[in-house]
Amino acid sequence: MAATTALATALVPLALSAQDLTEVRMINPLPRSTNFFPLVVGEALGYFEEEGVKVDLLPSDTSIPYVAFLQNGQADLAMLDPFETINALDAGAEINTVFEVMQNAPEGIGVPAGSSVQSMADLVGTTVGLVSDRDRAFLQAAMAAEGVSIDDVKTVVLGEAGPTLAAAMRDGNVSAIAGAAPDWIVLIANGIDTRLITPQSLLASPANTFSMAVSEIEAKREAVTGFLRAWCKGMHVATVNRDAVAEMLRQTVPEEWEIEEAGQLYLDMSIGMNVSVTEQCGQPQADVWTAIQPRMVESGGIAAARDVATFLNDSFIAAINDFDRAEVEAEAAAWFEANK
Repeated sequence: MAATTALATALVPLALSAQDLTEVRMINPLPRSTNFFPLVVGEALGYFEEEGVKVDLLPSDTSIPYVAFLQNGQADLAMLDPFETINALDAGAEINTVFEVMQNAPEGIGVPAGSSVQSMADLVGTTVGLVSDRDRAFLQAAMAAEGVSIDDVKTVVLGEAGPTLAAAMRDGNVSAIAGAAPDWIVLIANGIDTRLITPQSLLASPANTFSMAVSEIEAKREAVTGFLRAWCKGMHVATVNRDAVAEMLRQTVPEEWEIEEAGQLYLDMSIGMNVSVTEQCGQPQADVWTAIQPRMVESGGIAAARDVATFLNDSFIAAINDFDRAEVEAEAAAWFEANK
């Protein structure tokens, strides 16, 4: 009885600490995935709890624009691409971009590895597949970047199913597919090797960012700072212990690692997209936002360019980058030793 009482007493602080966690509600396209490995790593190493945060992932399979979840107060953070961000601002949404999740574009234009197509101009007069209708804007920008128009091709929405994408490529129903990193992995898993012809000018992009409602920034600052710091720690692990990250993903999203080669390739691509190119993790890049908007206008994806100073907010960056890198490295090494 004494031992049981002692055990119960010891567990009380843990229960209280769990109750004291602040919930951060987030919506993104692939909640737990190799594609956004910092979330998985941060959870595996307990970094969100350490920051006093409980992550609540909202259902991402919805036709409702993600920005609406910020506007109606259902989400604290929403992952938006540049087109969604600018169009939301044009529609009157009072949001700020506070963190750049991916600073290299995950989107791309893929063709079969043996295809004679070498550029966007070679697609003129053919049918191009879209994984989802959201990929239309990127195809517009890619065509415009090389002096041709999306009106020069036919488009068809294929959906995300691997066999369907593979069949469209294999049977020659489409000359190319506009999609993103997960889609190339799906094609490889279904026996279709692909080659990307994405214009180089589109690769540097704030491809995915975290946005917040302006009205909620100060009220949520402490919790969101903790969330983003944990995300940055997860990002850092991939730069020093890739093997640990791979094992965390095998355990958390095993369906993405059923084919080991595909999982490894997916991780390589995801590291290249998720690890910040800026000196500080997640730092908004005013120059990149300024540079990409004329192309977005030319492609028809947005109506007009906006002054980036009106929506980029770097007030979280210093605080979220304030952590001990050596300590994170040691924790990742210890986790891998215990779990490999």
